[in-house]
Amino acid sequence: MSVSFNTRHLSPFVKEDEFAAIYPQVAAAHQMLESKTGPGNDFLGWMYLPRDYDKEEFARIQAAAQQIRSDSDVLVVAGIGGSYLGARAVVEAVKGVYHNELEPGLKIYFCGNSISPTALNDIIALCKGKRFSINVISKSGTTTETSLAFRVLRKLLEDQVGTEEANKRIYATTDRARGTLKQLADSQGWPTFVVPDDVGGRYSVLSAVGLLPIAAAGIDIAELMQGAADAMDRFSQLSPDNDAYKYAAARNILSRKGKQIEILECYEPNFALMNEWYKQLFGESEGKDNKGLFPASCIFSTDLHSMGQFIQEGTRNMFETIVNVKTPARDLYIEELEGNFDGLNFLAGQNMSVVNRKAMEGTILAHTDGGVPQLLIDVDDLSAYNVGYLIYFFWRACACSGYLLGVNPFNQPGVESYKKNMFALLGKPGYESLTAELEAKLK
Repeated sequence: MSVSFNTRHLSPFVKEDEFAAIYPQVAAAHQMLESKTGPGNDFLGWMYLPRDYDKEEFARIQAAAQQIRSDSDVLVVAGIGGSYLGARAVVEAVKGVYHNELEPGLKIYFCGNSISPTALNDIIALCKGKRFSINVISKSGTTTETSLAFRVLRKLLEDQVGTEEANKRIYATTDRARGTLKQLADSQGWPTFVVPDDVGGRYSVLSAVGLLPIAAAGIDIAELMQGAADAMDRFSQLSPDNDAYKYAAARNILSRKGKQIEILECYEPNFALMNEWYKQLFGESEGKDNKGLFPASCIFSTDLHSMGQFIQEGTRNMFETIVNVKTPARDLYIEELEGNFDGLNFLAGQNMSVVNRKAMEGTILAHTDGGVPQLLIDVDDLSAYNVGYLIYFFWRACACSGYLLGVNPFNQPGVESYKKNMFALLGKPGYESLTAELEAKLK
């Protein structure tokens, strides 16, 4: 199987009868999802999206991606949160962290995900003097971080090629019918793609939100969707053997035992942005009502030299979930070195992936002995198909886990708090009554 949940190192911490005990709650969560009777049921469009997606729009996405690859040196994707994390995560997992440097043709950069002038100036420098296109992603068109970046980049593009040509190089992914960005796109004639009404941002990577940048990167989005569709067929079935549900159950069993931090780990640096995508998916879905596991992440063996000490011997309030990529995209044969000055000739005559695997196995054993529960998610490789498969695995697990926790996994009411304060402090019209109150607190 492309993706499987492996509990072989979990038995010291969770017994099989504990899975049996929580299974009725898993069944209830599954029933709420399938009958659409649970909290947040108006945001369940992701559940069968890999099968029921808009085929006409999918073809337009493929055509637009091909157009961008043929007429542009750079694609700048402006979006934040779910409007960029999924796309960047898939691109780096499949193509590699250094894909822009290693591959000829189109370069893809992501912006509009911070309010840092330094970061935006770097993007401007990467675009100046080059043929570039923009994919702006925002359901409303008024998201501060994204709108600021888009405002600047649009002017740069118009100054370089003129308004008429610029309008051919701007692609808007936004609401189907309403909102500031949709109105602007229609008035300027920009090609538009849809942010689905019933799919939240953190579940949107397999909609146009993620698919256009992913396709522009040269990734086969049909393979990506097929992987997700096959995972959908498998993980939508209620069974004690449903690995997505078993992972959700394990997380909740450990949480109830005081393990309040989950560290998602992988031994492939190309997975780093998938770690970030996971943190948004689970953090935004579960962190409410003073509940939820705190999602953290590491890339090993790198972080074993920084976080390894704490994980081994620190506070016992965590567990680790390792994404075990069985086959690397490229391997490296280790040759014998004359003189053996580094003392590593005992590694010669084998592939580097073997060393990486033994590092993983040794760490699992050490951390288990240290009292840290170990969960494994086995993945065949990081091909487009298997990344799509893994995305759906996490979707199903997260939805089930949220219901097991007793929260609405599909809203994010707390996200608005910082925005309200920021707007008041910046003097946005309509927030005057709050401004003085906040400024007094800052003195």
